Amino acid sequence: MKIQESAENYLETILVLRNRHGSVHAIDIANELSFSKPSVSVAMRNLRENGYITVDSSNNISLTPQGLVIAETIYERHTLISNWLISLGVSPETAAEDACRMEHVISAESFSAIKQHVLSKGTPETEESAS
Repeated sequence: MKIQESAENYLETILVLRNRHGSVHAIDIANELSFSKPSVSVAMRNLRENGYITVDSSNNISLTPQGLVIAETIYERHTLISNWLISLGVSPETAAEDACRMEHVISAESFSAIKQHVLSKGTPETEESAS
């Protein structure tokens, strides 16, 4: 299922914040993304209604299994593309910004090919066999 880029960004941010702090609240997301609390509240309602997150009685936000798959996919794309661009000489700031845009539009086929290329270039066995 294809979801909007903004929803993917929210899910990825929830994953990052959960990994960083253990729990996530709407204010944490607002602070991380520099968005208003009302904007985040609307987005969280939409994500909850679509089955991507749950919110408990303490207002802790958790990813559902479906939301987690999307968040992990986007985060993997962001991390790999950003690191790849940095290895090509792009500044870390520009690499992060570009990866943030690219992670949403790249096809699964193209990302898989880039991932295979990056991983094959980074393994010692590949480097030794190339000499």
